[in-house]
Amino acid sequence: MLQNILSIVIALGVLITFHEFGHYYIARRCGVKVLRFSVGFGKPIYRYVSKKTGTEFTLAMIPLGGYVRMLDEREGNVPDALKHQAFTQKNVWQRIAIVAAGPLANFILAVAIYALVALLGIQSLAPKVGHIIDNSLAAQTQLQEGDELVEIAGEAVSSWEEVNLALAGLIGQTRTIIVRYRAEGLSSIQQDQVVLNRWLVGEEPSNLIQSFGLLPWQPKVKPVIAQVVDSGAAQAAGFMVGDVITTINDEAMDSWQQVVKKVQTSPSDELTVVVLRQGQSKTLFLQPDATERDGKLVGYAGLAVVPPKWDESLIRERHYGVFAAMVYGVEQTAKMISLTIGSIGKMLQGLISLDNLSGPITIAKVASASADSGLQSFLKFMAYLSVSLGVLNLLPIPMLDGGHLLFFGIEAIRRKPVSEKIQGMAYRVGASLLFALMAVAIFNDIARL
Repeated sequence: MLQNILSIVIALGVLITFHEFGHYYIARRCGVKVLRFSVGFGKPIYRYVSKKTGTEFTLAMIPLGGYVRMLDEREGNVPDALKHQAFTQKNVWQRIAIVAAGPLANFILAVAIYALVALLGIQSLAPKVGHIIDNSLAAQTQLQEGDELVEIAGEAVSSWEEVNLALAGLIGQTRTIIVRYRAEGLSSIQQDQVVLNRWLVGEEPSNLIQSFGLLPWQPKVKPVIAQVVDSGAAQAAGFMVGDVITTINDEAMDSWQQVVKKVQTSPSDELTVVVLRQGQSKTLFLQPDATERDGKLVGYAGLAVVPPKWDESLIRERHYGVFAAMVYGVEQTAKMISLTIGSIGKMLQGLISLDNLSGPITIAKVASASADSGLQSFLKFMAYLSVSLGVLNLLPIPMLDGGHLLFFGIEAIRRKPVSEKIQGMAYRVGASLLFALMAVAIFNDIARL
């Protein structure tokens, strides 16, 4: 719980600060007086007032947003001596620049984070296929265990992460794509066609790679027990560290993967397990606990083995110089912006279910999981979240930056501002829409728990 809280506070704190600093910096450059720069909402827990500018900098209790309050004639009377510093006195292009600076700051931050990841060196796992799921999209190809994916629908892939991103862009599509791969033991590239027909429309897939019909290759692990979870089903059955599982229900177990599959497909069923303990066979009776995963009950025993050592040829490392890292940062940010906009468009078309919306609880869990996976994973999560924050704020919804930009754009075309009455009505509609979306996201979070 503590790690969840710290991870999300750090991630959101950095992203919100950069977003609001974008507004603040351009406002100051345009000669607008900034009254308050707040990170978070609610009661301030820290306050500092700049003697030079008079701006109040605050850190508030609820770290789920922030704001920059500027001198504005719409919020009250402004003394004549200060009117030239009011936001409303600036021309429409200056106001557009001030509002757009927040999302732009998020995109710049994402570029910087991705560039930092590249400078630190990117380590990834080659997309070597382990298994093809029957009657799946991947089963339309001639892919075999040991083959390595090279390209999906025109997107070059050199890691499972890139495979996942390529597949994310195909959700909801109806078309024929080309999958290119290198067959095991061959240097030449093979290719096959895969026919998509409204792929995953209305669904909430938890694993796109598996939904496509692929399981990543894994080295075979001997079923030698390295850990028995306290109070778990395996401990109740009498398992001990060092036990070697030989059979389950008279079926030979040659690898840990076989054991996992057998246990997961037997929730609450009693299994007869033969283990080799200190050279002697011993029979145990295991009744796996039943836990829900992706809407299905799966068995869980509470056992673990020593993680396998991966073939070094499958671990790909890429190192970048400063210039190449910046190029990588720009490319990755552009790719994430495109993916985010595409996903929003598909959601509006009904191709992606609203069940995929996530709120603060899911974000906190992902932040914690990425922090567990290491610095590189956490930085990538922050970069993607920064892109998401920037794109969402540019949506043409009143109350968001995009809504303000919409009004200013109309003003630039008409040469006069949109009436305050229309803006007020639009803001009320926009607030209602945002609250409704937040309610759906939080409901989805709770449902996932």
